[in-house]
Amino acid sequence: MIQHLSTDSQKNLLYVYNRIWNEHYFPASWQRALIIPILKPDKDPSNPSNYRPIALTSCLCKLLEKIINHRLLYFLEVNNLLHSSQSGFRKGRSTLDNLLALETDIRLSFLQRKHLVAIFFDIEKAYDHTWRYGILKDLFDFNMIGNLPIFIQNFLQLRKFQVRVGAELSDFYVQDEGVPQGSVLSVTLFSIKINNILHQLPSTVKGHLYVDYLYISCTGTHMNFIERQLQTAVNIIQKWSLTNGFTFSVTKTAGVHFCRKRGLHLDPEIKLDDHVIPFVSEIRFLGITFDKKLTFLPHVLHLRKRCERALSILRVLSTTSWGADRSSMLRIYRAVILPKIDYGCMIYGSARKSVLQKLDPVHHAALRICSGAFRTSPVKSLYVDCGEPDLTCEDKCYPCITILKLHPSHIIRIIPFNFVHFYSGYRRLENHLYPLFSPEYTQFYLN
Repeated sequence: MIQHLSTDSQKNLLYVYNRIWNEHYFPASWQRALIIPILKPDKDPSNPSNYRPIALTSCLCKLLEKIINHRLLYFLEVNNLLHSSQSGFRKGRSTLDNLLALETDIRLSFLQRKHLVAIFFDIEKAYDHTWRYGILKDLFDFNMIGNLPIFIQNFLQLRKFQVRVGAELSDFYVQDEGVPQGSVLSVTLFSIKINNILHQLPSTVKGHLYVDYLYISCTGTHMNFIERQLQTAVNIIQKWSLTNGFTFSVTKTAGVHFCRKRGLHLDPEIKLDDHVIPFVSEIRFLGITFDKKLTFLPHVLHLRKRCERALSILRVLSTTSWGADRSSMLRIYRAVILPKIDYGCMIYGSARKSVLQKLDPVHHAALRICSGAFRTSPVKSLYVDCGEPDLTCEDKCYPCITILKLHPSHIIRIIPFNFVHFYSGYRRLENHLYPLFSPEYTQFYLN
């Protein structure tokens, strides 16, 4: 509706925005939010903690937030105030950056015959526990003065919300702490507050952050060294979290010991708040399942089950008497099922060929349903008839697209890389993305 306003109405709205900005006034109606609880998948509906709160706020307020957020992010990026290992909601960055950095470090540790231990943290109610005064203090430390910090202060204070279940509305409640849910500025303000945690880590420990998804890792030959370094880093993180109002969940924090050495290698004993961090054989991080041998077999099997469930949509629409035509079916397949396979293919694409081939039956079954071909139809004829390449071609295209999107100062480009180790083990890394754009590989190829 705002996009269809007349020119005079847009000028009047701009006049209101300028008055709010210059006169340091924030409408009270913009400080209220309507919460609609949505039940999480496969959760007990009788437990209130199993609901995800969806906050609805003023659209006019969101438009002003978007304008201010764009300028705030520009200031942060130009002055390099955000850590290079933080990828959440930044232009030119995504979850694939953290996934690619983790997978690259693990591969290099395998080639160097070393251990890599990673700890994945979970922050309890990260947005709700964000320290508001700490955000304003960080803005002051960034040398931000003028209308911007005053607007953010007015934006954060006196927040109220009410819950709607069906047609029933609750009373208004005051939100004393945290950033508002459903707000455009909330993500950036949270990133500012948690940004300093990466600067606290020792030089021997790497850390990567995507909004509230944090993991640290350490590589070494001896487990005693890794255990000492990670325990020191965990103690520093725990102390920082207590100072800045965050709380790490002891039950959801877990570690993985990545190693391909044969023989007995005990997992390190690392404590968080006097509780031993459990070590698991596999963990799901940002949608990708990493196992300790980095075979990606658990991820591919889980992905195959998800895609097979989604195939039921195509089967329902592919009846002979009614349903969608071929072009519509292919569009549904490309919009619903294929993105599940494409996500992270440059990460799990380095798995063995026998592992990746487990996804081919899903791809072939979908093409047969869309085209109405027989089960005995050759696979290559399906590719030609539907105009779809095989999954191997797509897995090779996405790394190239990722390379073109990377910024020159991207974290992946500055990861230390030893080309000798890569060259000695190139057969195991022939499908890996990192050697394709590493400076050492490029120089070797040009020469």
